[in-house]
Amino acid sequence: MKILVTGAAGFIGFHLVEALVKLGHEVVGIDNINDYYDVNLKYARLAESGISRIEVEKSEGHPELVEGSLPYVQSTKHQKYQFLKLDITNLSGLERLFKRECFTHVVNLAAQAGVRYSIENPHAYVQSNIVGYVNILECCRHNKIEHLVYASSSSVYGANAKIPFSEDDRVDHPVSLYAATKKSNELMAYTYSHLYSLPTTGLRFFTVYGPWGRPDMAPMLFANAITKGEPIKVFNNGEMQRDFTYIDDIVEGVVRCVSTLPTKQPKAEVFNIGNSKPVDLMEFISIMEVCLGKKAEKNFMPMQDGDVKVTYADTSKLNKDVAYTSEVPLNVGLKVLVEWFKLYNSL
Repeated sequence: MKILVTGAAGFIGFHLVEALVKLGHEVVGIDNINDYYDVNLKYARLAESGISRIEVEKSEGHPELVEGSLPYVQSTKHQKYQFLKLDITNLSGLERLFKRECFTHVVNLAAQAGVRYSIENPHAYVQSNIVGYVNILECCRHNKIEHLVYASSSSVYGANAKIPFSEDDRVDHPVSLYAATKKSNELMAYTYSHLYSLPTTGLRFFTVYGPWGRPDMAPMLFANAITKGEPIKVFNNGEMQRDFTYIDDIVEGVVRCVSTLPTKQPKAEVFNIGNSKPVDLMEFISIMEVCLGKKAEKNFMPMQDGDVKVTYADTSKLNKDVAYTSEVPLNVGLKVLVEWFKLYNSL
């Protein structure tokens, strides 16, 4: 396969690229490397994949982005991996990329992430998650892509009181703009599958964690604050549950989905991908304390706008279609995360 991975400097994108090239696939990764969180972490992920920050920064503002060929950066670790700094809202750049590379598959992980930030900066979500996503759909349509796999989110379930969350549940009451954009992605994918016979698979990720994780999510926020002796914010007074899913399990599920085409008509599929074992927030904090060897100072706070009390994935459909089963228990995954966290912050 020749695969485009968007959001390749992101948490899931970085790990997915590593898995795909090790399986022998040819991969091109793109990312706009925005500053929603520390760009140094994004560049560090790229460096881990053999992509030089110096070479990426040299390509910024390159005239070839406007016309002509595209300034790729070749990985020094993976012969079959190239990276290009490119925003999915740049339609002309995407069109040239698709025309040149003749991709067989696309995995779209590029998006403006974060539930709470969508309340503060809604326009960023519309540009990336709506405009950019339509650009991806259009390029896939016009270039006869065999399969588009894209990131959705467990947030589409909103304040769903029925657990576990099933793909058959109604998801028309989002409680954040981020969730609304992800639901719109699923609707647009269905439309393109119906109109243009483009096979699409959406993956509703459930609270992904692990090494190289996003610093704006609870696992990294807690690890950082506890290590520094700073208080952690415990929302809804700790009365929350999350279906924490280790990154290796997520990547395994994505890889299986890439090579598994939807069979029903239209060829538009959506799957939950999670651990199916929700954990109380206070239990999560206790395990984190054990892994760090340090107690957390806790600030108990009310529920935040756009947040939900429980996430819980029913993954029976994914198990049936691609034989996916989450393998890594939380105490094991958090131990690996903490070991990486200590090493990364000692460099």
